Amino acid sequence: MAPIRIAVIGLSQSAKTSWASEGHLPYLLSDRGRARYKIAALLNSSQEAAQRAVVAYELDSDVKAYGSPEELAADPEIDLVVCTTRVDVHYSTIEPSLKAGKNVFVEWPLAENVHRASELAELAQKSGSKTLVGLQARVAPASLKVKELIQSGAIGKVVSSDVQAYTSRGGGFSISEGLAYFLDKKVGGNPVTIAFGHMIDFIHSVLGEYETSHSHLQVQRPAQSVVHEDGHTTPARSDVPDLISLHGTLKQSANVSQGASLLVTFLTGSPMPGTSPFSWTITGETGRIRMSNERGPFVQSEGSAYPIPVQLEDFASGEFKEIPWSWESWQEPLPPRGRNIAKIYDLFAEGRAEELGVVDFEGAVVRHRQLDGMLYPEQTSS
Repeated sequence: MAPIRIAVIGLSQSAKTSWASEGHLPYLLSDRGRARYKIAALLNSSQEAAQRAVVAYELDSDVKAYGSPEELAADPEIDLVVCTTRVDVHYSTIEPSLKAGKNVFVEWPLAENVHRASELAELAQKSGSKTLVGLQARVAPASLKVKELIQSGAIGKVVSSDVQAYTSRGGGFSISEGLAYFLDKKVGGNPVTIAFGHMIDFIHSVLGEYETSHSHLQVQRPAQSVVHEDGHTTPARSDVPDLISLHGTLKQSANVSQGASLLVTFLTGSPMPGTSPFSWTITGETGRIRMSNERGPFVQSEGSAYPIPVQLEDFASGEFKEIPWSWESWQEPLPPRGRNIAKIYDLFAEGRAEELGVVDFEGAVVRHRQLDGMLYPEQTSS
């Protein structure tokens, strides 16, 4: 089968973040990736910027360079458009390709808010585009192992679950110029939508969604300083919550008891010494499971570079043991940031993305609706 021809939006020399080069390129340029995909085009802010990126990343000389989303959408030799830009330009860069019926893979968050995300999902449905969203912790081996344990009946039916999480980024009184948009929640990219969003998504992928829930959010540090590249600072204000308390009742299922609770506490910043930055406990009728991570809730990306223990306690015997899990052999040589993204690419190429629970645009709208209900309760309560 011929490789899937892809266009990457946002692979740039001058990008403030390096997710395209660190999360996507390692797989796409690996032997396994090249057998399944071919980078056929880049789209950046200008054709010249795209051409510079082709040279900088030593891509094939026949890779096309585009500076316009409309020109890219008109290219009949592109099978999959991959968007890795800042969230507030996702809509404008992929809309033409969706209208043209192209398949599209967008990094999370899908859009700035649930309204824009819903519009993109509707466009994809009308055009027949296959869609993927980078909520890749769902396919992380540690997450899948926890899900497997629950489905096997290792702890009986789930009766409750609790999460304590801290991010390793932010939580202070200053932020770099490149990430200053994290202070403005209307942009759509911030620790709540990104770090919390990734985390709560893989938790729901294991336990199911809430039946009912309530949240309390707080901005503890509204006064911030933006640190510019030359070292000087300017004052700024943040309206992005840095503390979340979320609790509710999970939907009953084959593996979840009626009335089972999910309690989540999420804080931006480091925990006190001796406290794990991520601890997730699932209590069942006959035992408990715990997943922890010394890098915080980032199971989807950099947390993959470190051990993520999955432990099982049996109430009857008192036995407490670590449950092994592993990367697939082809994932191990890849940089940790790219391993779970690589799995999404692999599943899509095999036609198994839906089977393994990879999120599409409609699934992303579900998560956006949850986050918007927390961030903008006055708009979603009616």
